[in-house]
Amino acid sequence: MTTWRLFLATLQFLTRIPVKERWCDGIGLKDYPRGIVCFPLVGLVIGLLTALVWQILMPHVGVLVAAIAVVATHIMLTGGLHLDGLADSCDGLFSVRSRERILEIMRDSRIGTNGALALIVAVVLRPALIYQISIEGLPVLAFLIITPVVGRGMMAVMMFHQAYARESGMGNLFIGKISEGRFCFTLLLMAALTLAIGGISSLPALLITLLCVLGLRRFVATRIGGQTGDTLGAACELSELAMLFFLLWH
Repeated sequence: MTTWRLFLATLQFLTRIPVKERWCDGIGLKDYPRGIVCFPLVGLVIGLLTALVWQILMPHVGVLVAAIAVVATHIMLTGGLHLDGLADSCDGLFSVRSRERILEIMRDSRIGTNGALALIVAVVLRPALIYQISIEGLPVLAFLIITPVVGRGMMAVMMFHQAYARESGMGNLFIGKISEGRFCFTLLLMAALTLAIGGISSLPALLITLLCVLGLRRFVATRIGGQTGDTLGAACELSELAMLFFLLWH
């Protein structure tokens, strides 16, 4: 029961899917780092729901509209949480500023040019990739399911053995607080779900995406001395886009 409650608490944290508070009774903030193992499962839920939207709409409205609807559904399910992190990260990290100023920019609720451009590219590129995957005759449903799994699994890579770059914030619940055992289990679960649903042919895309995330982790750590909740969100969005691209490219 505790494991189930931990999963529901993690689902509540990462999505806008309604979860009653009483379903998470007994789960405190100190327990959230244990929930890292649930991240790929939350991704699985998101993937299944977006795949369902595709399955229902595509025969009636066509590939392009269905792809746009899938992206809109994904945004609604997550509340744009990770897109916000992507925008804030791009505004800060790609400014020529000191570490302290970068963190100030990332905390600012206003969006800048870099953030706006990142959002436009991310929101336009995702349906374009889904559309191309479909017309290439590749398994859209499987790819829609595994992409959020990979996105949330890769967040563990950004958290593990990293410093928290701020003094306080929600990212501090996880960053640098993930045990080696839970980190390894999370990656294994992510890989197992990806290969079971996407097939062995999805392995190269998964490995290349992992290398990209490791590069992102190094870049961010060099710029601000660690990670924040925003950079976790950015990693989730970018790894999903990378996964879709490399699944198509292979």
